[in-house]
Formats: sequence, C-alpha cells, structure tokens
Amino acid sequence: MTTFTPSTSAEVLSTIQWAAAEESPLETLGHGSKRGIGRPLQTEHTLDLSKLTGVTLYEPAELVLSAKAGTPLAEIEQLLAENGQQFAFEPMDYGPLLDNEPGKGTIGGVLASNLSGPRRLKAGAARDHILGISAVSGRGEAFKSGGRVVKNVTGYDLSKLMANSWGTLAVLTDVTFKVLPAAETEVTLAIRGLLDDAAVAAMALALGSSAEVSSAAHLPERIAARVAGGKHGSDAATLLRVEGFGPSVVYRIEALRKLLGKAGPLEEIAGEASKTIWRDIRDCRPFTDGGTRPVWRVSMAPSQAHHMVMALRMQAAVDAFYDWQGGLVWLSMREDDPEADLLRGLIRKYGGGHATLVRASPPHRAALPVFEPQPPHLAALSARLKAEFDPKQILNPGRMA
Repeated sequence: MTTFTPSTSAEVLSTIQWAAAEESPLETLGHGSKRGIGRPLQTEHTLDLSKLTGVTLYEPAELVLSAKAGTPLAEIEQLLAENGQQFAFEPMDYGPLLDNEPGKGTIGGVLASNLSGPRRLKAGAARDHILGISAVSGRGEAFKSGGRVVKNVTGYDLSKLMANSWGTLAVLTDVTFKVLPAAETEVTLAIRGLLDDAAVAAMALALGSSAEVSSAAHLPERIAARVAGGKHGSDAATLLRVEGFGPSVVYRIEALRKLLGKAGPLEEIAGEASKTIWRDIRDCRPFTDGGTRPVWRVSMAPSQAHHMVMALRMQAAVDAFYDWQGGLVWLSMREDDPEADLLRGLIRKYGGGHATLVRASPPHRAALPVFEPQPPHLAALSARLKAEFDPKQILNPGRMA
C-alpha cells in the first residue's frame, strides 16, 4: 500500500493523473477524522492531504478567507476568533464521536461533508458559505469555480456541487469561505422537564416569535447529564440560544420568558457555559462513549420527528436527542436491532426525510446502506455526475454507494 502526501496542488494533480492512467483507486483524506463515515474502502493507495496546509488569504474587513484544503479547521477557527470572527455555520467536529482526537478535521473536509452545527437554522451549512474552490477531478484535470466575492459565479456552481460529495467527485486543493463577525453576547434559555412533544411545541413557538432564536435543541431526561460534564443536571432541557449585542439579547431573552413562562421552570445560561453546551450538542457528545454502538443522524420535519422516535422506541432500544428545533435527530441504537429498514421505514411513514449511519463497526457499515438510498431517477443522475467527474471510479470508490 502506497500513501501519497502532496504538499502542493501540482503534486495532487500529478498523483491523480497517475492513478487515472493506472486505473488504480485512491482513498482521499485529510487527517482521517471522518474516515469512519461511509462504507469501508478497499483501496491499495491513499492520497493524504495533511501536508497541503496554510491560510493563503485572510481579509477580515472583506469577510473572506482562503486556505489549502488540508489546513486544520481548529487552526483557522483560532485565527478567526483572534479577529472576532467565525464560520457562522458552526461546523461539527466528528472526531470525538468516531473515537478520534478532536480538532483534527480539515477545511477541505468541511466542504466535502457539508458540515454544519446547531446554528444551521439561521446560518445554513458549509455549502451556503463557500465562495470558491480549486480542485482536481478523477479525470486528472484541475479546475476552479467561484472566487473571492459572492457575485462571482456564472453557469454551474461547482463549489456547491462538491458539498456532501465525500471526496467521490474531485479532490479539493484550495477553498475560499465567507466569514462573519462573532456575536458579542450569547445566552441560552433552558426550559426544564418537558417531554418530547411539549418541547417541540415550545421550540416552534420560540422560533416563530420575534426573539430571533439562533438555535433550538431538546435533550431528554438523562441525555442532558451527558452535556457540559453534567453541570446542569439530568432533567430534560429544552434549549433556546439567543445571540447578538448585549442589550438586544437581554430584551429578547425577556420576551422569551414572557412567551414561555408557563411551559416549565426557566434557567438562563450565559457566556462560556452556553458555548460549551452548544459545542457538545454540535459534536454529538452525549453519544461519544468510545464504543461502536451505531449512531444515526436523521433529518426530517420537526413536527414529525418525535412521533417517529416514539414509534421506533416501541420496537428497538434507542437513545435520542434533538437539534434544529427537532428537525435533526441523533439516535444511538444496538447492532442487533433491525435498524436500517426499520428506521427508514418509519421516516417514510412520518413524512419523509433521510438517515445516515455516522458510526458503526466496519463490518456493520459494510452490510448496510450508510447513506440514504436515492430514488431511481436521482440515483441515475448521481451516476451520470460521477461518470463525468470520475469515469474510472478512482476517488473513494464505494464510499457512498
């Protein structure tokens, strides 16, 4: 087995050109923080981008940052924080969930997996903040898309096409993202003791108000104790985050108190304590037990997700918590449960959505469709797209389908 470690875009290009000529598949990765997501690969060679690093452009006044694809996300976030800025989409760190060291994800992996966090309700995901890319297709052809300003794309926006492609269409070498100022003040309002259905109703009420809630999550009983080191107790917690200028946050928190005062006991959590809670929710900390018990990421209508979870609990041993007002459900199940067919069948029954297996043992991942199976017409479109970018199937073959 050969591991290629290019340090320049030209070296990435020559490596892929060689692989295409030899029809020799490559596993492409940064630091491998998300290597355990997708079907296990059987490739003889690895393209390791961990040496393709460095911020190539950062203009705080213009709210734009460019970096080579292998640059660690943690380094970039530290640079942004020093300048009072952030990636507003709050990219998740899969490292702890997959029993890897935290902070090892790369900026290229952020786009390739279309990362986001609890603020997705307000800010979207990585694909909504990408401005431009440089990449190499499986044909061994270098190409660029977009640029360093928002209005710089005509024709097909290939930058967004790379989002959620998991390295199966092209290898990113450089990316340019829009950045935004970080909030001056952050306060979380917690409603304690609600059951799932009441929590979903409370979150919907808060999101529909003028309080400009940026994140809404619900941690059922006992799950709450696995966040922030258990400092906030084990009672169920329905969490509403408000961000912005200090006086505005105070006013909006008070408005939420008046709106939700009868829902249950209220608690305010501010500053670093609030950030810790949302960081743990973002990184799925309640299920980072160091094991391989399957963990699923389910996206569906917020009003239906808790009904699906209740039906699932009637047939399988399930732990669950909710983000995105209930539209994102994290599920922990047992390997001996008939999970894939059962789960996806219930999702269809309760209005549709999609489920991704984000953690399991390699044999388990090999036996199941890890990503949501596509309807025939979409699967045909995806196959044609793959054939255009990677006709010889050399980039992460079999990872997604």
